[in-house]
Amino acid sequence: MSPLTYELVLAGLAVGGAAALTGIGLIVTHRATGVLNLAHGAVAMVCAYVLRQLVVEWGWPLPPAACVTLLLVAPGIGLVLDRVVFRPAAVLGSDPATTLVASIGVFVLLVGAAALLWGGGARDDAPALLGDDPWPHLAAAVLLAGAVGAVTRRTRLGRELRAVVDNRELAALGGIDADRVSAVGWAFGSFTAGLTGVLLAPYVRLDPYGLPLLVVEVIAVAVVARMRSLPVAVVTALVVGVGQAQLTRFHPPGWAGPLVQAVATNLFVVALLVAALVLPGVGARDALPRASTAGARVPPGVWVVAGVLFLLPLGFAGTDLHTAIQVPALAVILLSLVVVTGRGGQISLGQAAYAGLGALFTALLAAGRFPGLPGLPELAAPAVAVLLVAPLGLLTGWPAIRRHGLALALATLAVGVAVSRFVFAQPYATADLSLSRPAGFATDRAYYTLELVVLSAALLLVGALRRGRTGRALAALRDHEPGAEAVGVAVPALKLLAFVAGAALAALGGALLGMGLRAFDPSAYDPVRGLLWFAAVLVLGADSLLSPLVAAVLVVGLDAGAGGGAAAAVIGLLATLTSRLPPLTSLLRPRRPGPRPPAGRRPPVADGGHPPRKALRPTPPPASAHARRPAHADGAPPPASGPVRGLRAHRLTLRYAGVTALDRVDLHLPPGRLTALVGPNGAGKSTLFHCLAGTARPASGRVTLDGVDITDRPAHARTRLGIARTFQELAVFASLTVEENVRVGAEQGRVRGERDPHHVEQALRLLGLTAVRHLPAAGLSTGTLRRVEVARALAGGPHTLLLDEPAAGLDAAEAAALARVLKALAADGTAVLVVEHDPDLVADIADTVHVMEAGRIAPPEPVREERREEL
Repeated sequence: MSPLTYELVLAGLAVGGAAALTGIGLIVTHRATGVLNLAHGAVAMVCAYVLRQLVVEWGWPLPPAACVTLLLVAPGIGLVLDRVVFRPAAVLGSDPATTLVASIGVFVLLVGAAALLWGGGARDDAPALLGDDPWPHLAAAVLLAGAVGAVTRRTRLGRELRAVVDNRELAALGGIDADRVSAVGWAFGSFTAGLTGVLLAPYVRLDPYGLPLLVVEVIAVAVVARMRSLPVAVVTALVVGVGQAQLTRFHPPGWAGPLVQAVATNLFVVALLVAALVLPGVGARDALPRASTAGARVPPGVWVVAGVLFLLPLGFAGTDLHTAIQVPALAVILLSLVVVTGRGGQISLGQAAYAGLGALFTALLAAGRFPGLPGLPELAAPAVAVLLVAPLGLLTGWPAIRRHGLALALATLAVGVAVSRFVFAQPYATADLSLSRPAGFATDRAYYTLELVVLSAALLLVGALRRGRTGRALAALRDHEPGAEAVGVAVPALKLLAFVAGAALAALGGALLGMGLRAFDPSAYDPVRGLLWFAAVLVLGADSLLSPLVAAVLVVGLDAGAGGGAAAAVIGLLATLTSRLPPLTSLLRPRRPGPRPPAGRRPPVADGGHPPRKALRPTPPPASAHARRPAHADGAPPPASGPVRGLRAHRLTLRYAGVTALDRVDLHLPPGRLTALVGPNGAGKSTLFHCLAGTARPASGRVTLDGVDITDRPAHARTRLGIARTFQELAVFASLTVEENVRVGAEQGRVRGERDPHHVEQALRLLGLTAVRHLPAAGLSTGTLRRVEVARALAGGPHTLLLDEPAAGLDAAEAAALARVLKALAADGTAVLVVEHDPDLVADIADTVHVMEAGRIAPPEPVREERREEL
C-alpha cells in the first residue's frame, strides 16, 4: 500500500468513525422513542460550540471541558428535548409525522440560537479531542456499537427498550416505565451527537449551518441500516468514509473532473440519495396529519389589512427597499408549500432546491449560458426557467408515489441536499453569475410593484386550485390516502401534479428573489433554509393562503431587525410545540354556517322508510343493471353478453410471510343480490375484500368484471369501472364538509360520461345527511360518518358496492336504517358484498351467506327468498 493510499485510508477512517457515531445515536434514539431525530446534527453543532467556548474562549483544559460537554451538556440537551418536546407528543398520541415536524423545529431552533449566540461566521479553531490519529475515532465507534448491542440484547433495559418501541401503551400496562426508557434513549442519542460534533469540528469549518447539515448527510448510514442494525451502520460509515477519501486521488480531464471532485467531497450525500430513493423506506405512516396543516377561511377584513401592509413600503419607505423586496418573492416560494404540504399533505423538505434552480436558470438564460438555448430578455427568462424547473418536480414527486411520512421526508431532503452540493456549491455551475431586473423595473419601487402583481396572481391561482375539484381531491389525499384512492382519485398522478406545481411556484419565487437581490447567492437556497421555510409554514397552517405572507414577513423581518438567526429561533420554538399548539391561522376559523340537527336527535334516513328506487339513480334501471355500463378504462367495451355477469374471484391465492391468507378462493357477486361474508378473525375475509377492491394483488388467480380480467387494475381504476367500497376503519375526509366528502365521490367515481349532477343530492337524501351537509366531517358521530362514507361511495353511481363491516360503531336504530338502504340498493340492481360480524344484520339483509375459515370459503348458504317479496 502506497503512503498516499494509507494516509487517505486513515483520513477516511476518522470521518467514517464520526459518521458511525451518528448512525449509532440515531438508531438508539429511534429504537427508544420511535423518533427519527433530524435535530441530531444541530445538537452536534451546539456541543462543538460549547467545547470551543470552554477551551478557546474561557481557557479551560481540554479534558475537563470535554467531560462537561459530553457528560453534562449533551445528555442534558437530550433530557430537555424528551421532557419538553417529545414526551408530551407521545402522551398526546402524536404520530411519527408530528414528531418529525417537532424534530425539524428543534433543528431550526438550535441553529438559530447558535447563530445569535456565536454569530454566523465560520470558525477554524475548534479543539481536537482525539487528535489526528483515526484509530481512537474508530475504536470509539466500535466500542459504543458493541456496548449498545450488548445492552439491547442481554439486559432488562434492552428488553424494556424494545417493548416501548413496539407498543408504548402496552409496555406501560406491563409495568415498564416508558418515560424512563425514552429519557435514557434521548440522553444517549444526544451524547453520541455531541461526540460526533466535537470529533468532526476540527475537520470542517465550524459554523451554525455547515456542521448540522454535514451530520444530516450522514443520516444515510442509519437509513442503510434500516434504523435497526448497528453493525451495518458502522460498516457503511467506514466504507463510505474511506471511499470518499480515496476519490480525492482522481482528477480526470474535461467535464468529468469537477464532477468527480464534487462526488469525492460529498459521497455521504450520494449515499443518502441512494438510501432515500432506492432502498426500502423507513416508516410507512401516511402524510402529515390534518392538525399540522390546518388553515382557515381568511375573513375579508384580514385580507384588506394584509394588502395595506404589503403596500406600505411603496408609500412610506424610501427608494431603497432592499429588505422589502425579499418578502413577496419569499411568499411565492412558501406558497408552493401550500400546494404540496398544506393541500396535498406531502412532506416536502426540498423546496429550497427548486427555488434555487429557478434563480440559477434565470441567471443562465439571461446571460445566454444555458446549454442549447439563446440568451433571453430578463422578463422572459423567469418564465422559461419555471418551465424548465417544473418537470424537475418529478425528482421528489416520483418517490412520493410509493413513500410516506418519514421515508418521504428523507427522500425530499436528500434531493434538496444533492442539488445544493452538486449544483449550487460548484463553480462550474455558478461562477461569475449575476442577475439583472427586467427593463422598466430597475428601481426597487418598480420591482416591488411587479412582485406584488406576481404574488397576487399566484394567490388567485392557488386559491382557485384549493376550491376546485382538484383541490378537493388533494384534500382527500391529505386526509386519507387509501380512502381517496377508493373513491377514484388517481393518487400517483395527483401526487406528481402537486410536486410539479410546487416546483414551478418555488422556481418562480426563487427567480424573483434572485433578480430582486441582483445576485445568485447559493446560501439563500441551502437545505437548512428549506427546513426553516417548511417549519414556518407548518406552524402557521400550511393550508391557509395567509400563512405564506405572514411567514415571509417573519423570516425576512426578524432576521433584518434582530440579526441572523432570530427568525430560526422564533419559528423553531413554535415548531417544537406543534403537538400542543394548533396552527396559528386556524385561530381565524369562523363559525361555519349551516343548520345543525337538534340536540339528541338523529337526522332521518330516507324519511324513515324505504327510499323510492328513482332516488337511487337518475333514470329507471334497465332490465340488466349492467347494460348501461360505459367502456372500461382501457377503452375496450364490456362484452355484450356472457355466461357470468358481475364481479367474480377465480381461485385467488395469497400468502403473507408463509401464512396462506387465501387458498384458491372463488366468489361471485351477481347484480341485484346482497352477499354476506362471515367468519372468525384471521379467516381471510379482509384479504379477499382487498383483492376485490384492488388494494391487494393475489399471488395467483384472477378477478373479473363481466368476464373481463381486472386483476391488474389499481383501486382507483376499479372505482371508475363502477366498483365502490367502504372501510372497516372510518375513511372520511375530516377537513372537508359532509357535502364535499360526497362530492368527491361523485367527481372521482364512475366513468364521467355516466355521471349525473344530481347524484350528490340523491346520496345525501338517501342517507339522511341533508341536515349536516355543511358541517365538517371532523367531530361528527361514528354513525353519521358511516353514512357519509356510504353516501360518498354511492355518489359515484356504482353497480357493485363492497362494504367492510359497515355496522361497526352503529347503534340498533342506525343499523336498522342502514339495512333498509342496503335492501333498497340490492332491489335496484346493485351487487352488494358485506363483510360483517353482526349476525342479526346478516340474517336480515343477505340473500347469500359465505362462511370463510382458514382462507377458504365453504359452500354458500342461501337465505330465505320471502324477504325479497317484502321489498
